[in-house]
Amino acid sequence: MLYTVKDVSRLSGVTVKALHHYHKIGLLLPCGTTEAGYRLYGQEELERLQQILFYRELDFSLEEIGRLLSREPDRTAILERQEELLLLRKRRLETIIDTLQKSIAQSRKGDTMNEKDMFRGFHNEEEWKEALKEQSEHLKDEYGFDLLESNPVETARMNELASEAASFMGGMAKALQNGARHDDPQVFTLIDNHLAFLENHGLGATAAEFAAQARFFREDDFHRNMLESQQTGLSYYLGAAAEAYAAR
Repeated sequence: MLYTVKDVSRLSGVTVKALHHYHKIGLLLPCGTTEAGYRLYGQEELERLQQILFYRELDFSLEEIGRLLSREPDRTAILERQEELLLLRKRRLETIIDTLQKSIAQSRKGDTMNEKDMFRGFHNEEEWKEALKEQSEHLKDEYGFDLLESNPVETARMNELASEAASFMGGMAKALQNGARHDDPQVFTLIDNHLAFLENHGLGATAAEFAAQARFFREDDFHRNMLESQQTGLSYYLGAAAEAYAAR
């Protein structure tokens, strides 16, 4: 079945103007046109639009989405990765909403909310500094690099970065467990999404820089042990995947 741009707009909630823009920048091309020149979309285009909207929900830019989808990764793999990222956001939002609702209830009753409940679901700066203490001391002793000084602790931002990093490493560990080659398209999709997330949060890195970081993790005792404690062979698998990704 084929759909006009108005049909797609009605189905998806995306404006006709936005669909025209997606076509113009090459993000979502129609599968054909009518004799009168009207755009037509099929099932594959609807599925691609769905993936675009999931990434938009995660605040990825159109340019980043286009880059992620240009390699035409396996649809199931990319949807599973999007599910992981959305569930991380969902859990965080549920905690924030719960705290907000309790704050509203307390305010309506004229009561003062308990300080611990007021900030439930948020790590404070001191907790983050304590969590990073061992790594920070190692980097300072071995390389003269002050992690905390160069990366001021912003609680909400740190929580989000840590959640995504855990999801990424978990995905890599799962790929290793399942016997996926280090240069498997599924593995490259994980790296694509991870680098796009970092770019979207002002921490962009090139493929070569990512490979250098993975190489450091493998060669540095502290970071290698940290990865190996999560999954045996993970530090070497990550390094090999990053090198293959950079060499594409």
